[in-house]
Amino acid sequence: MSRVCSICGKGQASGNNVSHSNRKTRRTFKVNVQKVSYVENGKEVNGYVCARCLKSAERV
Repeated sequence: MSRVCSICGKGQASGNNVSHSNRKTRRTFKVNVQKVSYVENGKEVNGYVCARCLKSAERV
């Protein structure tokens, strides 16, 4: 599953793990996407939608 929202395009982000001794290593933040059906251009389509778009009224 590609973790990209099909409505807003939100995808994987990157940052740092920071240890107690303040050492930094790279890590990724994955998007909370769910497989749902939604209406796009008058057609019902299936796709992955992030939790923020699910919560908002963008998904009709």
